[in-house]
Amino acid sequence: MTLLQAIIIAIIQGATELFPVSSLGHAAIVPALLHWSVDLHGDTFLPFLVMLHLGTATALLLFFWGDWRALLSGASGRDGVQRQIESVRIFILLGVATVPAVIVGGLFEHMIRHLFGTARYAAIFLTLNGAMLLLTERIRGRGTQNVLSRPIASLGMVEAIIIGLCQCLAFFPGISRSGACIVGGLVCRLSHENAARFSFLMAQPVILMATVKEAFEMRHITLAPGQLQTAGIAAVVAAVVALFSTVILMRYFHDHEKWALQPFGYYCIAMGVFAFIYLG
Repeated sequence: MTLLQAIIIAIIQGATELFPVSSLGHAAIVPALLHWSVDLHGDTFLPFLVMLHLGTATALLLFFWGDWRALLSGASGRDGVQRQIESVRIFILLGVATVPAVIVGGLFEHMIRHLFGTARYAAIFLTLNGAMLLLTERIRGRGTQNVLSRPIASLGMVEAIIIGLCQCLAFFPGISRSGACIVGGLVCRLSHENAARFSFLMAQPVILMATVKEAFEMRHITLAPGQLQTAGIAAVVAAVVALFSTVILMRYFHDHEKWALQPFGYYCIAMGVFAFIYLG
């Protein structure tokens, strides 16, 4: 992999990890469309993937540092009993919502990605991802609008599990983790902004656990000269893009409550259909 290819993949990763358009799907489709000889499942790609995930997780931590600090302060009881109850509840909800991905990922991740880890399958699932986003907006648009300001702390444990199960759809290349979690949040009557915030807060422990797991798996891999340097540069690029993506997305979801997922849905369908036909 050349440095230019690494930077392009890092830009795609930094944006699509957070935008509801599937980073894994784009990582499979874009190199295939550009006829790059990049083996996404090879040992030489794993260190690169670890660094990209580390960059994305760092960007999310920087953006949501104020949220984590407020939650930790609230949970300590320094901000009053009511805030303590809400903060502790949010921590529990985040933990509960993460459990399904840990279980399903541990049992089935390799099998799913082995069966469906090709560019054409990614194109199919990317199209389905777009349909999921559009269908959710359509169904939600028919509902009442008096629940849009529902706070995250008002979620129940069953609703947290529902969002966590939605997150598991992202094991299929082409289904967006953030998109599936936001859809789960909308189903549970959160606003786009609160659904996205809960999704991104969930993402940080999930990405960090995935990074640790990938780092453990590469413990016996011998790195080629310059490979670590290329991965480091790509990680910085991914972190910067991810940070800007988060800023843009959170503002976007705040300002476009009624139809926020629609443009991403149309894009996923168009990209998925084009890639499927082109790669056929």
